[in-house]
Amino acid sequence: MTIELFHNSMSTCSQKVRVTLAEKGQEFISHHFNLRAGDQHKPEYLAINPNGVVPTIIHDRKVVYESAVIDEYLEDLFPNPPLRSFKPFERARMRLWIKQLDEGLHAASATISACIAFRYQFMEGKNEQQVKATLDGYVDPLKRKRMTENVLNGIGSQFFKPAIQRIFKMVDEMERALQDCSWISGPEFSLADIAFAPYVTRLLHLHQDWAFETRPKLASWLECIQNRESYKKGMKDWFDPDFLTLMAEKGRESQKRVKVVLNSS
Repeated sequence: MTIELFHNSMSTCSQKVRVTLAEKGQEFISHHFNLRAGDQHKPEYLAINPNGVVPTIIHDRKVVYESAVIDEYLEDLFPNPPLRSFKPFERARMRLWIKQLDEGLHAASATISACIAFRYQFMEGKNEQQVKATLDGYVDPLKRKRMTENVLNGIGSQFFKPAIQRIFKMVDEMERALQDCSWISGPEFSLADIAFAPYVTRLLHLHQDWAFETRPKLASWLECIQNRESYKKGMKDWFDPDFLTLMAEKGRESQKRVKVVLNSS
């Protein structure tokens, strides 16, 4: 049963699906998209994923998209090793964690990534009108509006402060959850840990890792995640050096300003 994966190397949603595939020991046919070039907005891709986002999988001629749905599909398809607890309460906790990502947390991560670093890629060699024309390709009008504001105004974007506050609410909640368990939804590694690994890693790549200094449980959790072979296969092996360099450079430059915005009333 062949799995085709439409994805991007640094996309957080793509990363969690690749990690799940690695945990399940499943190979895939890769269709790697250049998101800056708008591969995800081409008609032939919109025909299979009308949302114009990655990832998407095709398995046995069936199309599945939305990363959380894909991960649960893979869990149902390949139940070993299990990535969902057999205990109903722990399974419910896992889903409550993952649910947060679609309720604003993913958008918050995308916002801080764009405002701190990725805006420079969008603006390179373009004037304001050309930047807007590029961003007009986004299918979701709310996402288009948010990305346009973030790219043009960076940390000064109206969306930045609530986004960085939401990210720090996330790390505080994770730190509390990890006081009693090794993993965020219970004693067993689960799809919840896979889902959050890319977002905590993004904070590290953006050089906002000062957040870990007062959150030792979270720092230990991330180290455990990074030591898994699935993290290497699903994330590290796909890291784009140019993206890492950009995030590190712009992240270091922005640290003081990010702290000021985060702590402002």
